[in-house]
Amino acid sequence: MKTVLVSAVALIDRDGRVLLAQRPEGKSMAGLWEFPGGKVEAGETPEIALIRELHEELGIDTWQSCLAPLTFASHSYDDFHLLMPLFACRKWNGTPHPKEGQTLKWARPNELRNYPMPPADIPLIPVLRDWL
Repeated sequence: MKTVLVSAVALIDRDGRVLLAQRPEGKSMAGLWEFPGGKVEAGETPEIALIRELHEELGIDTWQSCLAPLTFASHSYDDFHLLMPLFACRKWNGTPHPKEGQTLKWARPNELRNYPMPPADIPLIPVLRDWL
């Protein structure tokens, strides 16, 4: 089974809320909420991939020094295995806005379970909630 490396982030605002992105129609798992991020391309580190993805998807810029490794997900889907480090980030330039048709929502840590998420994201919720 192929392993896919995806980097994700918990963007945390001044009020302690976490940014979620809803997968748009036409993508796999459309309608589910997830932590922003994306696939790590050849030659990239998870941090560099995340910086690139945040710029492409949300129009914000951050730096490696602002990405704190928090936890990771390891989940087998039908046709691939997902390995996804989750970073916490409290500092970035710009205001997140959807650039790829996704819907964005700031959620309190104790509300994260109210959002339907892909199976790999669900085990990240208690770690994030307890950390915040």
